[in-house]
Amino acid sequence: MARLPTSISSSNSEKRSGGWRRRGAYLAFVLTALLLLQPASAAFAFPNPATVELGTAATFSVLAGSTVTNTGATVITADADVGGNLGVSPGSAVTGFPDGVVTAPGTIHAGDATAGTAQTAAGAASVAAAGRTPNQTFDPIYDLVGQTFTAGVYNAPTSLAVGGVGATVTLDGQNNPDAVFIFQIGSTLVTGASSTVALVNGAQACNVFWQVGSSATLGANSTFNGTILASVSASLSAGVNLQGRVLASTGAVTLINDTINTPACAPSSGVAAAPLFGAAGGVMTVVAFLGGIAVLLLVRRSRRPAFIS
Repeated sequence: MARLPTSISSSNSEKRSGGWRRRGAYLAFVLTALLLLQPASAAFAFPNPATVELGTAATFSVLAGSTVTNTGATVITADADVGGNLGVSPGSAVTGFPDGVVTAPGTIHAGDATAGTAQTAAGAASVAAAGRTPNQTFDPIYDLVGQTFTAGVYNAPTSLAVGGVGATVTLDGQNNPDAVFIFQIGSTLVTGASSTVALVNGAQACNVFWQVGSSATLGANSTFNGTILASVSASLSAGVNLQGRVLASTGAVTLINDTINTPACAPSSGVAAAPLFGAAGGVMTVVAFLGGIAVLLLVRRSRRPAFIS
Protein backbone atom coordinates (compact mmCIF):
# COMPACT_ATOMS: atom_id res chain seq x y z
CA MET A 1 0.00 0.00 0.00
CA ALA A 2 1.43 3.34 -1.06
CA ARG A 3 1.87 6.06 1.51
CA LEU A 4 0.10 9.33 0.81
CA PRO A 5 2.33 12.34 0.34
CA THR A 6 2.84 14.32 3.49
CA SER A 7 1.26 17.41 1.98
CA ILE A 8 -1.88 15.48 1.00
CA SER A 9 -2.13 13.85 4.46
CA SER A 10 -1.71 17.24 6.09
CA SER A 11 -4.38 18.75 3.85
CA ASN A 12 -6.83 15.93 4.59
CA SER A 13 -6.11 16.27 8.29
CA GLU A 14 -6.87 19.98 8.15
CA LYS A 15 -10.08 19.31 6.24
CA ARG A 16 -11.18 16.71 8.78
CA SER A 17 -10.32 19.09 11.62
CA GLY A 18 -12.29 21.87 9.98
CA GLY A 19 -15.21 19.50 9.38
CA TRP A 20 -15.33 18.51 13.02
CA ARG A 21 -15.29 22.17 14.03
CA ARG A 22 -18.21 22.87 11.69
CA ARG A 23 -20.16 19.89 12.95
CA GLY A 24 -19.43 20.83 16.56
CA ALA A 25 -20.69 24.33 15.84
CA TYR A 26 -23.81 22.83 14.25
CA LEU A 27 -24.53 20.71 17.32
CA ALA A 28 -24.03 23.70 19.62
CA PHE A 29 -26.41 25.71 17.43
CA VAL A 30 -29.11 23.01 17.60
CA LEU A 31 -28.91 22.73 21.39
CA THR A 32 -28.87 26.49 21.88
CA ALA A 33 -31.87 26.94 19.58
CA LEU A 34 -33.87 24.32 21.42
CA LEU A 35 -33.06 25.84 24.79
CA LEU A 36 -34.12 29.24 23.54
CA LEU A 37 -37.38 27.70 22.35
CA GLN A 38 -38.30 26.63 25.88
CA PRO A 39 -41.58 28.24 27.01
CA ALA A 40 -40.89 31.92 27.55
CA SER A 41 -43.69 32.02 30.12
CA ALA A 42 -41.57 30.35 32.78
CA ALA A 43 -40.14 33.22 34.77
CA PHE A 44 -38.39 30.85 37.17
CA ALA A 45 -37.79 27.09 37.19
CA PHE A 46 -37.07 25.26 40.43
CA PRO A 47 -37.37 21.71 41.79
CA ASN A 48 -40.95 20.78 42.59
CA PRO A 49 -41.59 21.13 46.35
CA ALA A 50 -43.61 18.66 48.39
CA THR A 51 -47.23 19.62 48.92
CA VAL A 52 -48.48 21.20 52.15
CA GLU A 53 -50.43 18.64 54.17
CA LEU A 54 -53.67 20.14 55.48
CA GLY A 55 -54.85 17.22 57.58
CA THR A 56 -58.45 17.55 58.74
CA ALA A 57 -58.50 21.20 57.57
CA ALA A 58 -58.68 19.84 54.02
CA THR A 59 -62.39 19.10 54.56
CA PHE A 60 -63.13 22.81 55.10
CA SER A 61 -63.69 25.37 52.36
CA VAL A 62 -64.04 28.21 54.90
CA LEU A 63 -62.58 28.24 58.40
CA ALA A 64 -62.31 31.21 60.77
CA GLY A 65 -61.00 31.80 64.27
CA SER A 66 -63.59 34.26 65.61
CA THR A 67 -66.53 34.54 63.18
CA VAL A 68 -67.74 34.00 59.63
CA THR A 69 -69.80 36.90 58.31
CA ASN A 70 -71.65 36.72 55.01
CA THR A 71 -73.73 39.17 53.00
CA GLY A 72 -75.72 38.01 49.96
CA ALA A 73 -76.01 34.73 48.11
CA THR A 74 -72.57 33.25 48.72
CA VAL A 75 -72.35 29.62 47.59
CA ILE A 76 -69.85 27.15 49.05
CA THR A 77 -69.33 23.84 47.25
CA ALA A 78 -66.69 21.12 46.95
CA ASP A 79 -65.85 18.23 44.67
CA ALA A 80 -66.81 14.73 45.75
CA ASP A 81 -64.92 13.38 48.78
CA VAL A 82 -63.38 16.79 49.57
CA GLY A 83 -65.79 18.06 52.22
CA GLY A 84 -66.82 21.65 51.63
CA ASN A 85 -67.44 22.47 55.29
CA LEU A 86 -67.67 25.91 56.89
CA GLY A 87 -66.34 26.26 60.41
CA VAL A 88 -65.38 28.57 63.26
CA SER A 89 -63.10 27.85 66.22
CA PRO A 90 -62.41 28.85 68.94
CA GLY A 91 -65.23 31.32 68.22
CA SER A 92 -68.71 30.16 67.28
CA ALA A 93 -70.40 33.04 65.43
CA VAL A 94 -71.70 32.41 61.91
CA THR A 95 -73.94 35.04 60.32
CA GLY A 96 -75.52 35.31 56.88
CA PHE A 97 -76.31 31.59 56.34
CA PRO A 98 -78.90 31.81 54.92
CA ASP A 99 -78.82 33.76 52.52
CA GLY A 100 -75.46 32.05 52.02
CA VAL A 101 -75.51 28.34 51.17
CA VAL A 102 -73.19 25.53 52.22
CA THR A 103 -73.88 22.76 49.70
CA ALA A 104 -74.18 19.17 50.94
CA PRO A 105 -72.29 17.15 51.96
CA GLY A 106 -70.61 20.23 53.46
CA THR A 107 -72.01 21.38 56.80
CA ILE A 108 -71.52 24.22 59.28
CA HIS A 109 -69.35 23.57 62.35
CA ALA A 110 -69.68 26.50 64.73
CA GLY A 111 -67.34 26.13 67.68
CA ASP A 112 -67.51 22.34 67.81
CA ALA A 113 -64.75 19.74 68.15
CA THR A 114 -64.57 19.15 64.39
CA ALA A 115 -63.84 22.82 63.76
CA GLY A 116 -61.33 22.88 66.61
CA THR A 117 -59.40 19.92 65.22
CA ALA A 118 -59.41 21.48 61.77
CA GLN A 119 -58.14 24.78 63.18
CA THR A 120 -55.21 22.97 64.83
CA ALA A 121 -54.42 21.24 61.54
CA ALA A 122 -54.61 24.51 59.60
CA GLY A 123 -52.20 26.14 62.04
CA ALA A 124 -49.74 23.30 61.63
CA ALA A 125 -50.02 23.55 57.85
CA SER A 126 -49.32 27.29 57.98
CA VAL A 127 -46.23 26.74 60.12
CA ALA A 128 -45.02 24.02 57.74
CA ALA A 129 -45.53 26.22 54.67
CA ALA A 130 -43.74 29.15 56.33
CA GLY A 131 -40.81 26.90 57.19
CA ARG A 132 -40.00 25.85 53.63
CA THR A 133 -36.74 27.12 52.16
CA PRO A 134 -37.56 29.73 49.50
CA ASN A 135 -36.38 29.29 45.92
CA GLN A 136 -36.96 32.99 45.25
CA THR A 137 -37.23 35.93 47.64
CA PHE A 138 -39.01 39.06 46.43
CA ASP A 139 -38.55 42.67 47.44
CA PRO A 140 -40.33 43.55 50.73
CA ILE A 141 -43.41 44.98 48.96
CA TYR A 142 -43.90 43.03 45.75
CA ASP A 143 -46.49 42.88 42.97
CA LEU A 144 -46.90 39.68 40.96
CA VAL A 145 -48.86 41.37 38.18
CA GLY A 146 -48.07 40.21 34.65
CA GLN A 147 -45.62 37.50 35.72
CA THR A 148 -45.57 33.72 35.26
CA PHE A 149 -44.26 31.28 37.86
CA THR A 150 -43.45 27.61 37.74
CA ALA A 151 -43.53 25.22 40.70
CA GLY A 152 -41.48 26.39 43.67
CA VAL A 153 -41.41 28.21 47.00
CA TYR A 154 -41.63 32.01 46.77
CA ASN A 155 -41.11 34.38 49.68
CA ALA A 156 -42.37 37.95 50.15
CA PRO A 157 -40.89 39.36 53.39
CA THR A 158 -43.78 41.77 54.00
CA SER A 159 -46.58 42.25 51.46
CA LEU A 160 -47.61 40.58 48.21
CA ALA A 161 -50.10 41.88 45.68
CA VAL A 162 -51.76 41.16 42.37
CA GLY A 163 -52.30 44.87 41.87
CA GLY A 164 -54.45 46.88 39.50
CA VAL A 165 -57.87 46.34 37.97
CA GLY A 166 -57.83 43.26 35.74
CA ALA A 167 -54.29 42.29 36.69
CA THR A 168 -53.17 38.70 36.08
CA VAL A 169 -50.50 36.41 37.50
CA THR A 170 -50.01 32.99 35.89
CA LEU A 171 -48.98 29.74 37.54
CA ASP A 172 -47.55 27.33 34.96
CA GLY A 173 -47.67 23.63 35.83
CA GLN A 174 -45.46 22.71 32.84
CA ASN A 175 -47.75 19.75 32.11
CA ASN A 176 -47.13 18.29 35.57
CA PRO A 177 -50.38 17.84 37.58
CA ASP A 178 -48.26 17.49 40.74
CA ALA A 179 -46.67 20.95 40.39
CA VAL A 180 -46.77 22.68 43.79
CA PHE A 181 -46.71 26.45 44.32
CA ILE A 182 -46.08 27.89 47.80
CA PHE A 183 -46.14 31.63 48.44
CA GLN A 184 -44.86 32.76 51.85
CA ILE A 185 -46.11 36.25 52.72
CA GLY A 186 -44.81 38.03 55.80
CA SER A 187 -47.79 40.32 56.32
CA THR A 188 -50.61 40.94 53.82
CA LEU A 189 -51.93 39.55 50.56
CA VAL A 190 -54.04 41.92 48.44
CA THR A 191 -55.52 41.39 44.97
CA GLY A 192 -57.07 44.04 42.74
CA ALA A 193 -60.64 44.17 41.46
CA SER A 194 -61.27 41.75 38.56
CA SER A 195 -57.75 40.38 38.95
CA THR A 196 -56.92 36.77 38.12
CA VAL A 197 -54.61 34.11 39.47
CA ALA A 198 -54.55 31.91 36.36
CA LEU A 199 -53.55 28.24 36.16
CA VAL A 200 -52.08 26.88 32.92
CA ASN A 201 -50.45 23.70 31.61
CA GLY A 202 -51.88 21.37 34.23
CA ALA A 203 -51.45 23.49 37.36
CA GLN A 204 -54.14 22.67 39.94
CA ALA A 205 -55.71 24.83 42.62
CA CYS A 206 -55.31 22.00 45.15
CA ASN A 207 -51.53 22.37 44.87
CA VAL A 208 -51.35 26.16 45.37
CA PHE A 209 -50.80 27.56 48.87
CA TRP A 210 -50.74 31.17 50.09
CA GLN A 211 -49.31 31.37 53.60
CA VAL A 212 -50.14 34.83 54.93
CA GLY A 213 -48.58 36.34 58.06
CA SER A 214 -51.60 38.49 58.91
CA SER A 215 -54.55 39.09 56.57
CA ALA A 216 -55.68 38.43 52.99
CA THR A 217 -58.01 40.67 50.97
CA LEU A 218 -59.35 39.59 47.58
CA GLY A 219 -60.69 42.34 45.28
CA ALA A 220 -64.23 42.50 43.92
CA ASN A 221 -65.02 40.13 41.03
CA SER A 222 -61.54 38.64 41.18
CA THR A 223 -60.68 35.04 40.32
CA PHE A 224 -58.36 33.34 42.78
CA ASN A 225 -56.88 29.84 42.93
CA GLY A 226 -55.39 28.03 45.90
CA THR A 227 -55.63 27.58 49.65
CA ILE A 228 -55.22 30.73 51.76
CA LEU A 229 -53.62 30.06 55.16
CA ALA A 230 -54.05 33.39 56.94
CA SER A 231 -52.69 33.80 60.46
CA VAL A 232 -55.34 36.40 61.33
CA SER A 233 -58.22 37.10 58.93
CA ALA A 234 -59.45 37.02 55.33
CA SER A 235 -61.89 39.20 53.44
CA LEU A 236 -63.47 38.39 50.08
CA SER A 237 -65.02 41.40 48.36
CA ALA A 238 -68.23 41.09 46.34
CA GLY A 239 -68.30 38.57 43.51
CA VAL A 240 -65.03 36.74 44.19
CA ASN A 241 -64.64 33.35 42.52
CA LEU A 242 -62.31 31.25 44.70
CA GLN A 243 -61.20 27.79 43.67
CA GLY A 244 -59.62 26.50 46.85
CA ARG A 245 -60.01 27.34 50.54
CA VAL A 246 -59.87 30.32 52.87
CA LEU A 247 -58.59 29.32 56.32
CA ALA A 248 -58.03 32.02 58.96
CA SER A 249 -56.50 31.13 62.32
CA THR A 250 -57.56 33.79 64.86
CA GLY A 251 -59.75 36.40 63.16
CA ALA A 252 -62.81 36.60 60.93
CA VAL A 253 -63.63 35.50 57.41
CA THR A 254 -65.84 38.00 55.61
CA LEU A 255 -67.83 37.00 52.51
CA ILE A 256 -70.00 39.06 50.14
CA ASN A 257 -71.98 37.25 47.44
CA ASP A 258 -68.99 35.04 46.58
CA THR A 259 -68.52 31.65 44.97
CA ILE A 260 -66.16 29.23 46.70
CA ASN A 261 -65.46 25.77 45.34
CA THR A 262 -62.88 23.38 46.76
CA PRO A 263 -61.67 21.10 43.97
CA ALA A 264 -60.16 17.66 44.29
CA CYS A 265 -56.75 16.97 42.81
CA ALA A 266 -56.53 15.13 39.51
CA PRO A 267 -54.64 11.81 39.68
CA SER A 268 -50.92 12.14 40.25
CA SER A 269 -48.62 11.64 37.28
CA GLY A 270 -45.90 10.19 39.51
CA VAL A 271 -43.35 12.26 37.59
CA ALA A 272 -41.85 15.43 39.05
CA ALA A 273 -41.15 18.40 36.82
CA ALA A 274 -37.58 18.67 35.56
CA PRO A 275 -35.81 21.14 37.87
CA LEU A 276 -34.24 23.31 35.20
CA PHE A 277 -36.30 23.48 32.01
CA GLY A 278 -39.44 21.56 32.90
CA ALA A 279 -40.40 18.05 31.83
CA ALA A 280 -41.10 18.84 28.17
CA GLY A 281 -38.00 20.97 27.81
CA GLY A 282 -35.82 18.26 29.32
CA VAL A 283 -37.10 15.64 26.90
CA MET A 284 -36.61 17.95 23.92
CA THR A 285 -33.04 18.70 24.96
CA VAL A 286 -32.10 15.03 25.37
CA VAL A 287 -33.65 14.12 22.02
CA ALA A 288 -31.81 16.97 20.33
CA PHE A 289 -28.51 15.93 21.86
CA LEU A 290 -28.86 12.29 20.82
CA GLY A 291 -29.97 13.32 17.34
CA GLY A 292 -26.96 15.60 17.01
CA ILE A 293 -24.58 12.78 17.98
CA ALA A 294 -26.21 10.47 15.42
CA VAL A 295 -25.81 13.09 12.67
CA LEU A 296 -22.15 13.55 13.52
CA LEU A 297 -21.46 9.81 13.41
CA LEU A 298 -23.21 9.43 10.06
CA VAL A 299 -21.35 12.36 8.55
CA ARG A 300 -18.03 11.06 9.83
CA ARG A 301 -18.65 7.60 8.33
CA SER A 302 -19.76 8.99 4.95
CA ARG A 303 -16.64 11.16 4.69
CA ARG A 304 -14.09 8.54 5.82
CA PRO A 305 -11.19 8.65 3.23
CA ALA A 306 -10.71 5.60 1.03
CA PHE A 307 -7.37 3.77 1.17
CA ILE A 308 -5.05 4.35 -1.82
CA SER A 309 -3.15 1.28 -2.98
